[in-house]
Parts: sequence; structure tokens; C-alpha cells
Amino acid sequence: MRFFTMFAVTLFFSQIAGIPAFSQVSGDGDSLQYADIADLSENAPIIAHVTVKKAIEVDPERAPNAPPNTRRFYIIASTNALIRGDGGIGETIRYVTDLPLDNRGRAPKIKKKPFIIFARRAPGSGDNVQLTAKDGQIAWTASREQRIRSLVRELVAHDAPPAISRIASAFHVPGTIIGEGETQIFLETESGSPISITILKRAGQQRFWAVSLGEIVDEAARAPMRNSLLWYRLACFLPRQLPASALAGNAPADARQASSDYQMVLNDLGDCPRSRQP
Repeated sequence: MRFFTMFAVTLFFSQIAGIPAFSQVSGDGDSLQYADIADLSENAPIIAHVTVKKAIEVDPERAPNAPPNTRRFYIIASTNALIRGDGGIGETIRYVTDLPLDNRGRAPKIKKKPFIIFARRAPGSGDNVQLTAKDGQIAWTASREQRIRSLVRELVAHDAPPAISRIASAFHVPGTIIGEGETQIFLETESGSPISITILKRAGQQRFWAVSLGEIVDEAARAPMRNSLLWYRLACFLPRQLPASALAGNAPADARQASSDYQMVLNDLGDCPRSRQP
């Protein structure tokens, strides 16, 4: 093992804005990517599978900031299952959402239809919630619920990888043999917990990289699997190149090598596809 030093209703209709919140699933596939679900889940203290009991259209004069080509609705829904939410929620909950209009100016019929909502508690009332995103109501399917449940388990785990704030520093140390060397990249996180990336190159071997979520890295450390929470933290939020400030103190050749190693990490992580705006 090696030790590294780390751098560590009370709902206000006027609060809802943005694009329509109604989402459909096309065929057997899911239109939402892993990053879409992670974006929605991370910021939602309450995630629930609900069925709409009533959808009451709000007078447009009371919803002046509703997006174009939408209608605002006051939703009364029954709770089928709580996916995330300390303290639980009631059997009936209420919230508002904006639904898109079709080419005839009609909103979709959502009464008796199931959805997954991403929400927070509304002040002053236990059965009123507020969606945490403009598209915080998504169509329910069993497979989609399972995907969300799996991701939530990652989010609430005691050793969950934290959100990345910035790259604090990076440096490269050449090996004793030409072509060998090691690059270390230290990340600052919102929680203050350490994350580091290590890239190793040995003579005659391909470069190898691994991620550490603590100050100790062992030989079992590996790169994250795609569509995991750690992959999401890195692939979706790392900058596209090492900032110059992180390379301060490196000799020019070492800085170039560190940057090259970092680009290899980004290439291995791949892109972070989304079907919605976070």
C-alpha cells in the first residue's frame, strides 16, 4: 500500500418555471441516461412512485411564468412506493407541474397514470411537495424504478463518492527507466473527502489508472465501471483539460506528461450522455 497526502397546499405556482415536466418512454428503451437519473436523484430528498388521482388545470392568470405551449396543473396523487425520503410521506401528496400541449393545444391526459416524482417537502404542509426540477415528474416503468432504486442505494451509501469541486493539483514523477513514470491528480470535493487519480506507466506496458476515495491506495484499486456513481462524478464533471494552476511546480516536460495522462483518463471514461439539461 502507498500513502498519499490529500487536499483535501403551501405551494407557490409562481415558483415553477422551465420546459414541460411530462416525459414518455419510447418503446422498450428508456429515454433517460444514467446521468439524467443521477442529476434528478441527487438533488431530490423525496423520490416516489405515484399515481395521479386528479389533475386540476390552473388558471393561466395564476401561472404567468408557465413555459410557452404548456398548461400548469395542480396534481393530487396517491403514493405507491417511497424510493427515497427520510420520515416518509403521506398516502396522498400534492404538487404542481407543467404539461406540454399537443398540436391542437391540448394537454395530455394523465389521470390514473403512474409517474416517478423528484421533490422536496413544501413549507408548512406534510402532504404538499415541490418538484426539484422542471421535469421532475417522469413516466413510471418497473425497469426505470429499478434503475433509480439502484442509483439511490449508491447515493446514500456511507462510502458514496462525493461531488467534485475542482482539480486541486497534479504532478508527474518520471521513473528510473525511460518511458516509466507516475502521475497523481488530486481532486477537491464538496464534502472535503479526498479523491485522487493515479496513472502508472511501466516499460513495455500500457498506462494503468485507478481512483482512490481515501488516503490509501492498494493494488486492487481500479478505474470505475461505466454507469456507476463514481464514473458519473468523474465523466460528467471533470474539466476537459488540466487547469494550468493545478500544474504549477511541474517542469514543462512533466506538465506535458501529466496532461497527456489526464487526457487518457478522460478518453477511458468516455462521454457523459444526457437526454435532458441538468
